[in-house]
Amino acid sequence: MTGVPATAHTACVALGANIGDPLRQVEAGFAALAALPGTRLTARSSLYRSAPVGYADQPDFINAVALIETALAPQALLAALLGIERAQGRVRDFPNAPRTLDLDIVLYGGLVLHEPGLTIPHARMLERAFVMLPLAEIAPDAEVPGQGTVRELAARLDAGSVAQLRRISA
Repeated sequence: MTGVPATAHTACVALGANIGDPLRQVEAGFAALAALPGTRLTARSSLYRSAPVGYADQPDFINAVALIETALAPQALLAALLGIERAQGRVRDFPNAPRTLDLDIVLYGGLVLHEPGLTIPHARMLERAFVMLPLAEIAPDAEVPGQGTVRELAARLDAGSVAQLRRISA
């Protein structure tokens, strides 16, 4: 979108997929984010492969992170992300189940929010190298409220189960 209102906020959205065609699903996720009303995709990380977390009996994931400028409020952004997931065939069978596409709001400016169904910053982002490494690639100086910079926090994680697949050219 070309005309993002002055009231736009910077948000970080994590993308992940491990069934169907995960590479295509993540690419489609980037495109769907860019098409949201009042929203502009400003940066996208490389693609990463990671081992599943929680339920281990499933294929590896393809992960990435997007930076967007959006006029959507956090709850409206969440609703839009859930709509994108459904449109791409996401079914929520059980926690940590395989998925065609998973979209999570990781950061929304400096907002700290705890509401039913939405916690910002994302409740487990600091434990997940598959979120923090791609985020550090495109927003190393972003602040995680009350925690530090993405660069500092990513450096503390064990990234042994995460591998960069392909760099995104500028």
